[in-house]
This record gives sequence, C-alpha cells and structure tokens, in this order.
Amino acid sequence: MGLARRDFVKLAAGACALPLVGPAFAQLAPNPPNIRPPSPAERGAMARLARAFMDKYDVPALSFAIGYAGAIVHQDALGLADRERNEAVTPRHLFRIASVSKMITSVTIFRLIEENRVKLSDRVFGPGAILGTDYGQPPYSAGIDQITLEHLLTHTAGGWSNDNRDPMFTHPRMDHAQLIAWTLANRPLDRPPGQRYAYSNFGYCVVGRIIEKLTGQPYADYVRTEVLGRCGVSDMSIAGNTRDQRQAGEVAYYSQGENPYDMNVRRMDSHGGWIATPADLVQFLMHVDGYARPANILRPRTIQTMTTAPTVSPDYAKGFCVNKSDNWWHNGSLPGTSTIAVRTHGGFCWAAFTNTRRGNSNMDGDLDELNWNMARQVGEWRVA
Repeated sequence: MGLARRDFVKLAAGACALPLVGPAFAQLAPNPPNIRPPSPAERGAMARLARAFMDKYDVPALSFAIGYAGAIVHQDALGLADRERNEAVTPRHLFRIASVSKMITSVTIFRLIEENRVKLSDRVFGPGAILGTDYGQPPYSAGIDQITLEHLLTHTAGGWSNDNRDPMFTHPRMDHAQLIAWTLANRPLDRPPGQRYAYSNFGYCVVGRIIEKLTGQPYADYVRTEVLGRCGVSDMSIAGNTRDQRQAGEVAYYSQGENPYDMNVRRMDSHGGWIATPADLVQFLMHVDGYARPANILRPRTIQTMTTAPTVSPDYAKGFCVNKSDNWWHNGSLPGTSTIAVRTHGGFCWAAFTNTRRGNSNMDGDLDELNWNMARQVGEWRVA
C-alpha cells in the first residue's frame, strides 16, 4: 500500500508550540482548582469555529471533548455519523482514533515497568530477550538483536518506518505473528538502533506483542482492564476492518480519494486500532497528565520518563509528542480518520475526532489549531 494509507504524526508544528514554561514532572495542583463550563454564547462560538473547519475539509462529523481537573467541562458533536442514514453524530459516537492509540500502548507498558516486569533497556529479539525467538529464528540481519524496548517506544529501532514499505500496510492476510516473522526475515534495518528517529507503526505493533508476552493476555483485554478501566473508561475496543464490522454506535468513515475499509485495522491494535469517544480519551489523558486531580495511574517519575524525549528526537518521547512548552499530544491519520488528543501545560486535556481525512493538506494541523481556538473562546480559561 502506498503513502496515502500510512498512519503518520507531525512533530514540528503540533499542539500549538507556545511560550516556554517549566516542565510539569511532579504532580501539580490544578491552578485554578476548577473552572466553569462555557456559556451558551461561548458554546455557540466554539461550534461556529468547528463548522468552519468542517466546511473547509468536507468533514461529515466532528466530535470533541475538553477536560480539566478530572471533569469533562465541555463536549459537542456536529454533523452526521452516517450520511446514508442521515444519522446525526452525538458525543457518544465512537471513532477510529488511529495513532492516538500509541499513547495507550505506551502507558500500558509503563505500568508493567512500574511492576518491575520489564525495563526500557531490555532487548526485544533473540535468545534471552523479551520475545526470545518467538518470531523467526536467528541469525537475524544486523542490529535486530540489539533493539531495546526503548528503541521501539521512541521510534529509534533503525528501520521499518511508515514509508511506502510500512510493514503494517502489507500482507493484510497475515496475523501478527506471521507479519513480524516475515518482517524480521525480509526487512533488514536501515541503520543501527538508537541513531535516528523514524516513525514506526510496526515498532508499536511489536510493543503490543510484548504486552501479551508479559501478561499472558490478549493486548486489548489487558489494556481495557489494567489501564482504561482504571481511568473510568469502559466502552473502548479495537476497530473492525469493514463497514459491516463497525461496533454499535461507531460512525461511518468517508473517502476523499482513498478507501477507509481496505485496511487490516484490527491488526493495527497497539499502534492504531482503538475506537473511542473524545471524552474517553480525555478521561484517559487526565489520569496520566501529571496533575494531582484526578489521581494518576502512573507515578510522577514514570510520567516524567514517559514524556522525556531522547536527544536524537527532541519532539517525540515514548508514545507522546512533546514540545518545550510542556504540551504532550498525539495525532492520528488513516483513510477516513483524522484525530488529535492533547494534554496542555495549563492543565487542560482535549481530544477531537473526524470521520474523514484529506490527504496532501493541512487538515491535521488545522484540527490541532481548532481545539486551541475553541478553548480560547472562554476567556476565563486562560488558554495560552
């Protein structure tokens, strides 16, 4: 499959790179401790901004949620979840979230790190490594047996990037085990591990298998119980591949020159497979945001490690894009889907999902900017 189908993330211009503030590595008290919801006039101003974005990019449905200090302070949904049925979208509709899924996978592996079940420095492939020889037999091509868990989380494993040879968009009939074994046997690394950043969906697919190896449970089952459930999220699941395989309450996805139902999305589970509402993602983010309310499901030092980028990639930490303003985020993009979820340095968390995307455009950047501009409609929120 070609570049139009890749799942990608923009680093340099994401999450509104704003003036520098100090890093929030300790658990911070929200300041102010709480905020009011937007007034009817302010909600109307937000909706007008959203409608303008939808008109610009021919978006059938847009859904978003904004949280602060453990509470969803505003959510809205505009447009049609299903054009053919004239079904209006609601805040409870589920969307494919694409690469926003990587945040969830990273938090899950860091819970296992806290439990001393794995270390970032642990090797992944080969005798004595986390996955051992579960996927193909050594000798591997040069460097593969030197890849660590940290390399996978930071996209510095040395290969398997999301170019037009992205393994996750090839051999759609292979399951995880078959695809990983095939890739190890047929796709040598481009460079030694640890030297350079190259965004890799395949790397996060492997992290999902590490979670399964360590827990003895299917990836999605463990994540739902041990991560999402602890965040108060109960209705997320892995997407199906076809229109008929949509979950109850899931939107339909619409093409702008590419087929949203011609991918093995289910196989993308740990790098791009989850479906959710924006409020689900906001609840998740508020439980790992470094703020004292609500109680986080990770320790402050763990969150610091998770959101600290390596020197070879200052804009990407471990499942989270980061900037010097101490904003953390991830966007997602698949045929039929454009998404973003953000934790801001001012204590807000928000997420916005659509059921289409337009390739070769600034839709992702504009969706990011839209969220900041909507939040700024409430002057008292002081969104910088």
